Amino acid sequence: MELTQIRLLVSDFPAVYRFYRDVLGLKPQFEAESGPYAKLSPDSGHAAIALQDRVQMADVLERLAAEPEGHRALVVLRVDDLDAVHAELTSRGVQFTRDPGPLGDRIRVAYLEDPEGNLIELQEWLALREQAADAPTEEV
Repeated sequence: MELTQIRLLVSDFPAVYRFYRDVLGLKPQFEAESGPYAKLSPDSGHAAIALQDRVQMADVLERLAAEPEGHRALVVLRVDDLDAVHAELTSRGVQFTRDPGPLGDRIRVAYLEDPEGNLIELQEWLALREQAADAPTEEV
């Protein structure tokens, strides 16, 4: 079994597409602003977020007609400099639900929502697990 993508079911496809492409800066595999499907990747290209028009998927499955309530997905994106990305996105009009701050001792995070209300976590890794395991311990 191989995971090929995580797909978000969206109601306002053009708005969500433009958000991931224009605001977050993910690169579309192909231009598809009107949908019903698109796949977008960060510069590294190792992972992808796919968008699927909710109405089209409802037709395929013969359900999903009702709009979801509450958060249905959490998209996690790793960044090298959380403060710089936060400043850049804020300058583009993004409203954060939580500004940058620590989450444990190895990462800093900030949260925002896409136009459909999907939660996005931006992570800055402070220490990789391997680095933390290799760090010398102090003798007392």
